[in-house]
Amino acid sequence: MKKPVVKVDFIEESPKNGKFKSRRRFIKLGGIAFAGSSFLMYSCSEDDDFNPGQQQEPDPTNPEPEPEPEPEPEPEPTAFDLGSGDVGILNYAFALEQLEAAFYTAVREGGYYTGAPENEQSVIDDLYNHEVIHREFFRAAITAAVGEGNEDMVLPDLEFDLSSVDLSSRDEVLQTALTLENTGVGAYNGAGDRLSNSDYLTIAGKIVSVEARHAAAIYELLNPEGGIAADETIDENGLDLAYDPSEVIEIAGGFITTEFTANELPEPMTS
Repeated sequence: MKKPVVKVDFIEESPKNGKFKSRRRFIKLGGIAFAGSSFLMYSCSEDDDFNPGQQQEPDPTNPEPEPEPEPEPEPEPTAFDLGSGDVGILNYAFALEQLEAAFYTAVREGGYYTGAPENEQSVIDDLYNHEVIHREFFRAAITAAVGEGNEDMVLPDLEFDLSSVDLSSRDEVLQTALTLENTGVGAYNGAGDRLSNSDYLTIAGKIVSVEARHAAAIYELLNPEGGIAADETIDENGLDLAYDPSEVIEIAGGFITTEFTANELPEPMTS
């Protein structure tokens, strides 16, 4: 199976309508009533023996209008599910890369980045570019995996709410970035063994190592006095932590406003 190749160039019935329809219908029916009253007055003037109690014959030239059919209710929208097998895991990683790319996009538009030293801006720029590349890689890889005509199986562009992060605060931006990068490392560690395609597994290994370098770079900015990694990300055996998708979605879910489900993700292949 050919590995996906991605090239990314960086340049750096509603209530209102229902009311409107009701008003139109009222006007239409009101016009009919007015026409009927005119017809009644004309008949009285032409026939003195008119009996109001006598039933009027229907006028074939002016038939009663058919009532407008009630509009069908809109179906309830169904939340996107990440899917099963390799596609489900790829969509899962795609969601994380979308979040990270959106975060660094917001950071570069915020007060901290604007006033940051050049070396820190350079780090943020690198992180932004890498995450956009990762995001677009997964978009292309999933599209190729599902095949033409099955694009509805590709996770759509998500919407995010990053208002809880003070983008003018250096410490808050870098701490959030560190959390996201470490979460990304744990997410790949926890889901990599669920991939059955060795090509995808190889790519995931390459991406997770980049995410770890991101975390190290941010950690160094926060701790210039030294240290190679935060203790909470490494277990007693000197290994990075691995997170189950449910844990990752809980951590990242506070930033994601688009609803989606992960009901069919494959179980780990190893214990």
